[in-house]
Amino acid sequence: MYLDNAATSYPKPEAVYEAVLRTMRDVGASPGRGGYRQSLESGRILFNARETIADFFSISDSSRIIFTQNATGALNLALQGTLSAGDHVITTTMEHNSLLRPLYALRNKGVELTIVAAGRDGVVTVESIRRAVQVNTRMIAASHVSNVCGAVQPIQRISDICRETGALFLVDAAQSAGYLPIEAERLAIDLLAVPGHKGLLGPSGTGFLYVAPRVLLKPVIQGGTGTHSTAEEQPLIVPDGFEAGTHNLPGLAGLTAGVEFIRERGLLELHRYEQGLLGQAEHALKNISGVTVYGPEIPSERCSVLSFTADGIDTALLAVELDHVFDIAVRAGLHCAPRAHQTLGTYPGGTLRVSPGCFTTSEEIDFFTDAVVQSVRKIRTSV
Repeated sequence: MYLDNAATSYPKPEAVYEAVLRTMRDVGASPGRGGYRQSLESGRILFNARETIADFFSISDSSRIIFTQNATGALNLALQGTLSAGDHVITTTMEHNSLLRPLYALRNKGVELTIVAAGRDGVVTVESIRRAVQVNTRMIAASHVSNVCGAVQPIQRISDICRETGALFLVDAAQSAGYLPIEAERLAIDLLAVPGHKGLLGPSGTGFLYVAPRVLLKPVIQGGTGTHSTAEEQPLIVPDGFEAGTHNLPGLAGLTAGVEFIRERGLLELHRYEQGLLGQAEHALKNISGVTVYGPEIPSERCSVLSFTADGIDTALLAVELDHVFDIAVRAGLHCAPRAHQTLGTYPGGTLRVSPGCFTTSEEIDFFTDAVVQSVRKIRTSV
C-alpha cells in the first residue's frame, strides 16, 4: 500500500501512462528542432502542455511557463535568476531544503537572509514577516503548504506585503499544486515553483516555474534553444532562453494528462476526498496512547500530509515495521526540512508522515491505522 504521495504520487491515472508511451512511440522527435511533421507534432504537444498548465493556474500568458526537471530546478532558477549581492530575502523555518540550500549558497555570495520562525503549529504569522522587511528586501520566499505537517501558509496576506513593499513573491507549491486552487495572477505571485510528479499526477522529471511579466529573470543554464541560433549569448526571451536543451516531452505529455484528469474530476472534489482520508487517519491515530499529531488543530488549515510520532518509538523503526510486515509505504525522518522539525519540536528524530492520494481508499486508511496500532504494541512490548 502506497501512502507517500507527498514525495511522488502513485499510481498515476491511466491516461498519464498512455500519453507518455504514445509520445515516445509515435512522436519521438524534439520540439523546435526541425520542420518535419514529427517535430511539428512535438511542438504542438509542448504548446498544449504550456496552455493546459497556464489555464489550470489562471495564468493569461502561457509563455510565462518555463519547464524544468522538478520544483527544485524551478526554485534554483527563481532564486539564482533574480537575486544579487546586497539583496535581502525573507523566508521561513518551514521550508524544504530545495529552497533553503540555494538561499544558503546565495548568502555566501552576499545575499542577506532572514529566516522567520513559525509557531509550533507550523504556521508563520504575517506580522512576523512584516517586521522582517528591510529597505533592501528583494524577495519573500515561502512554501504554500508544509511538506512536514501540512500547515497552509497565509500566502494571500504575504502577497499583500510584497505588493506594499515592492518585493518579489516566490511561492513553493510543491505540496499545494493539485491539492489547493492557485490563481497565480490574482494572488500576485511573481514566481511559482511547481513539481509535476506530486499533486499534479504527472511523471517524475517534470516541473515548471511561472514568471510574472514584471520579473527580469537571468538564465542559469546556457545552451541550444532551437531559436536565435546566431546569438552568442543565451537569449532572454521566455520561455525559450530558459529551457536550454531537449525537453522531457513524454513527461510533459504525461503531465498534461495528469492536469486534465484533475480538471475532469474536479480539484475541489478531489481535495475534499483526500482531506476526508486525512481526517479519518487522524481520528484513529489520536486514539492510540502516546501518539502526537503535528500541525494546525483545525483540519482546514492543513493539507495533503499528516505527521505523527509515538512516544518512545523511533520513527524509522516504525516505518520499517509497517513496510516489512504490512507492505505499507510511508516516510519517516526529517523530510529534507530540519528547521521545520526544530520548529515543531520533533528534531532530530523527525516524524512519520502519511500522505494519501486520490486513488487511496477509506479501507486502506483503516488498514494503515490498524497496522500502526499493532506495530506500536509490538515495538513497545519488545523494548
